[in-house]
Amino acid sequence: MNKYDLQQFHKDLEDFHIELSSSQTEQFLTYYEMLVERNKVMNLTAITDFEEVLKKHFIDSLSLVKVGDLKGDISLLDIGTGAGFPGIPLKIVFPNLQVTLLDSLNKRVNFLQDVIDGLGLKNIEAIHGRAEDFAKPNMLREKFDLCVSRAVANLSTLSEYCLPYVKVGGYFVSYKSEKVSDEIMAADNSVKILGGKIERQIEFTLPSSDICRNLIMIRKCSKTPKQYPRKAGTASKKPL
Repeated sequence: MNKYDLQQFHKDLEDFHIELSSSQTEQFLTYYEMLVERNKVMNLTAITDFEEVLKKHFIDSLSLVKVGDLKGDISLLDIGTGAGFPGIPLKIVFPNLQVTLLDSLNKRVNFLQDVIDGLGLKNIEAIHGRAEDFAKPNMLREKFDLCVSRAVANLSTLSEYCLPYVKVGGYFVSYKSEKVSDEIMAADNSVKILGGKIERQIEFTLPSSDICRNLIMIRKCSKTPKQYPRKAGTASKKPL
C-alpha cells in the first residue's frame, strides 16, 4: 500500500470526537485504493484526489455524528449509496451498526460487495434495487432505526423514498449542501403525509474548510400510508 499523509484526516476526525484504530485506518486506505482503481473502469466518483476523498466523502459521511450517539445497536439503511457513502465510512467507524446499502445500479452493488469483502466488514449487505422496490410490507418496510441518503434529489422526493423504511420513532437524515431553507419549506407537507416531521436542521462546515453542509433530521411519527412510495419514477416527476 502507498504511503499517505493522514495528519489532516486525523485532525478532522478529532472535531467529531472520533479516534481510529490502526486497523480502521487501514480499512479507509484500502477503501480509497479500491475506489480509485475501480473508478478507472466505471463511474463511481468525480472526486479521486486523496485529500479530497478524505474530506468530501469520508469526513462528510461521518458528519452524521452530529445528529446523536451512533454507538448503540442501530439498524441503518443507506439509500442511493453509490460508491458506499455514507454507509461504509459509518460502518468502519461504528462496527456496531447493522448496515444495508441500497443502489439501483448492479455494477455499483458489485463494487460495494468487493469493498465489504476486502475490508472484512460484518453485518453489512449491499442490495441491488430501486428505493420503490423494497418498501413493500413483506420486505424492508419500516424495518430501520435510521435511514440516510446523500443522493441528489429534492427533500420531498427523498422523503417518499426513505420514510417508508423507517420505524415509527426512528429518523430519516438527509445530507444536503447549502441553501436548503426553501427546499425544507417545500417538503414540509409531503413529510407530514408520509408520517414524518421535520425536527431539526443542523448546519455546519466540514472541519478545516469552508464547505457548507446540512443534515436534515426527519422523525418518523406515524406509519407511512401504504400507497407510498408510488411506482418507480413518480416521486421525482411529481413530488408530493
